[in-house]
Amino acid sequence: MFVGRERELALLEAQLQKKTAQLIVIRGRRRIGKSRLVQEFSKRVGVKTLTFSGILPVKKTTAQSQREEFARQMQTMGIPGVKADDWGNLFWHLAQQTQNSKVIIFLDEISWMGTKDFDFLGKLKNAWDLHFSNNPDLTLILCGSVSSWIEEKILNNPAFLGRISLKMHLDELPLYVCNKFWGPQAEQISAYDKLKMLSVTGGVPRYLEEIQPRLPADDNIRALCFQKEGLLFSEFNNIFADLFNNRSVIYEKIVQILAKGHFELEDLYRELGIKKSGKISLFLKNLILAGFVSRDFTWHVKDGKESKLSKYRLRDNYLRFYCKFIAPNKSKIERDEFLDRSLATLPGWDSLIALQFENLVLQNRKSIQALLGLQLSDIVCSNPYFQRKTEQQEGCQVDYMIQTRHNFLYVVEIKFSRKPIPLQVVDEMKQKIERIKMPKHFSRLPVLIHVCGVEEEVLETGYFAHVIDFGSLLTQSP
Repeated sequence: MFVGRERELALLEAQLQKKTAQLIVIRGRRRIGKSRLVQEFSKRVGVKTLTFSGILPVKKTTAQSQREEFARQMQTMGIPGVKADDWGNLFWHLAQQTQNSKVIIFLDEISWMGTKDFDFLGKLKNAWDLHFSNNPDLTLILCGSVSSWIEEKILNNPAFLGRISLKMHLDELPLYVCNKFWGPQAEQISAYDKLKMLSVTGGVPRYLEEIQPRLPADDNIRALCFQKEGLLFSEFNNIFADLFNNRSVIYEKIVQILAKGHFELEDLYRELGIKKSGKISLFLKNLILAGFVSRDFTWHVKDGKESKLSKYRLRDNYLRFYCKFIAPNKSKIERDEFLDRSLATLPGWDSLIALQFENLVLQNRKSIQALLGLQLSDIVCSNPYFQRKTEQQEGCQVDYMIQTRHNFLYVVEIKFSRKPIPLQVVDEMKQKIERIKMPKHFSRLPVLIHVCGVEEEVLETGYFAHVIDFGSLLTQSP
């Protein structure tokens, strides 16, 4: 089953209508569905596709072994007898075989192909200029999970300037698409049960494919995470070995800290126990490019200008779940001593679900804006909001806030509770709004997002301008 990605498919299909050769770059985290997207695109347009994939670099992997694997794949496609001594030679033979046909050439995991060969990108650029681009019916797609490598070596490389027709970054699927993975049972499954499942998988297609709709979320999670054969038991190590190689330890440490909550850069240095260094900023940038971390900037309400202040947030739900529950219990899981644990009794379960719930909502802000009746043209700023405590103002943290050009502030509280939310949420929200420094002519509209209902007393106050059930986000298309 292939669901979602309609916008991405439309963009790819539009490229095929052009009368020149197309060079397309697709990047995104591991398991996000890059290869699957290209397969579906190829099937829909009915164009012959030649797919090549690099092999995962390990210590013994050499540039020669990558070329030999490429030549072997060429041979399976009916292009035999090509020497694997030079990338230029491989690309030339491939161009000769495709020069007069309508064809898609798909180079998957391109960073694996070229990471140990300094001449790889130069040979690819020359092959494009001299051969591939001469066929107006040819589309060359470069794809990979190591987004930082693609960003540096291709997207920001002067050699490829002006040659790339389409750049695409695949993000997690929106909630209304995730909902389709429950199939015909979707309407019978509660929003809370879906939230528990999504607290582990996020909107990552490969993880969502593992859902067994007829089983409760707890049983699905146990099978995926708490038995040694489960897909997500060892996924963490695969991700970091794949993306960050010998630097994976420091990346893992940053992720483990961010799994606790949101941090400003100075606080992150303190948690790491190191002095300020440009290297940490680079590591954070790479984690952002990989789709694992988000950097949320606050802003000045008075003029709507972005502040220099920001917080880093672990936006990948699987990574946080792994750090919190799988990693500390790995040896027990390997001995089959953890499978029967009740998830609700795990220490810190509710606090983790609260953070995961917040992540899911923030990654589906377009659906929230649609439910609030807002157009993109109305919005000045839209992000988690915070202000530091000073002599002139109190400290304040808002889960999500939208500022419109009509001087309205939608102050959004993303509240998780397994029981209906009690009346005290009104007083908590009033105190939070009072702390926000804003001009007097601004209007404030409090918004509450919940998953398991609110007490009738909350609704009777009429305090919240909007009360949004998480279930509506599972069905709301922006």
